[in-house]
Amino acid sequence: MSVPTATDRHRVTRTDRLPGPDVVRGVALIGVVIMNYHGYLILRGNEGTGDGWAAGVFDPWAGPLATRFAATFVLVAGVGVTLMTRSSVEGRHDGRADRVTEQRWRLLRRGLALYVFGLVLDEIWPGTILPFYGAMFALAAVVFTWRARWLVVLGAAAAVAGGAIRAWRFERIRAGGSTRWLTSPDPGSLRDHVFGVFVNGTHPLLPWFAFFCAGMILGRFLRTDWWRPVTIAAGATLAASAAIAATAQTAGLAGVATSLVPADRSIAYTASALGTSLVAYGAVDWVAERFPRATDPLRLAGQMTLTLYVGHVVVFELLVDQLGWIEPTGLDTALSFSLVFWVVGIASAVVWRRHLGMGPAERLYRALGG
Repeated sequence: MSVPTATDRHRVTRTDRLPGPDVVRGVALIGVVIMNYHGYLILRGNEGTGDGWAAGVFDPWAGPLATRFAATFVLVAGVGVTLMTRSSVEGRHDGRADRVTEQRWRLLRRGLALYVFGLVLDEIWPGTILPFYGAMFALAAVVFTWRARWLVVLGAAAAVAGGAIRAWRFERIRAGGSTRWLTSPDPGSLRDHVFGVFVNGTHPLLPWFAFFCAGMILGRFLRTDWWRPVTIAAGATLAASAAIAATAQTAGLAGVATSLVPADRSIAYTASALGTSLVAYGAVDWVAERFPRATDPLRLAGQMTLTLYVGHVVVFELLVDQLGWIEPTGLDTALSFSLVFWVVGIASAVVWRRHLGMGPAERLYRALGG
């Protein structure tokens, strides 16, 4: 029996693993880096987002691209959970329930590893998505076996709850009350951690778990012939409906309820972000399938997104905060900085994956989480 070469192993992986999720993940992380670098440079410079149409488009807090890449990243995470657990879910019908239990513990361990590491990273990179990402994996350990219709209900409930909490806070404050017990609990307390994950932080599970649930559902249909047009059509419908609702109401409680600003966490925002994520997923997946050679570097980078995500933090801290080589001078600096990082990052990922296999952060993550 011959021993498979590195090239043979690469071919097996390329055949058995769908390229679309990795390519989408790679593209989404490019956007995350752009928005993060732009936002953090603005904070370092204590300046506004700037004037003009480009500044409005790339506004990292209220612009049309704000959090869209991160939402797509969470959607792909849900897809990944389904693809990872598919065989165990199918196996339970053959009397192999132990495989489901094994997957539950694996997801819990991975979620805990990401959550703890995310809390540490948050000390130097405030607002990182990793703690929320970890919490989503932990919840997925409970629900990955649910039928699609119950995942729809759960995702919708997360979206509605997120919007309802924001609406309640708006009314409470307008009436002269306070919501500090919810939004500003004692630092380090249990309530701080729980509310920080579910309600307050930058990517709270209410409503962000809706994107994860949508991804878990989408992952179940990726091997059908009809999933892509249905996904793109559903996404376009959600995004268009949210845009219409947002233009119809602009003031008061109705304005908050239909706001597309991420911080308002309205149902309209969740529908819009989910819609654009579904359209992006379907479109990028088509490109990945149609042009495999051209998108292969992104596919390999998509398999090392944890390493690249940590890398973009380290590079920023080193070049901006420690060495002072890059100064916050506007959107052009942020875009140029992001472009250089990704040219080097993608090239490095291609070399690493082809010669060394799994990325260093991914290797540690697997060692801790299984």
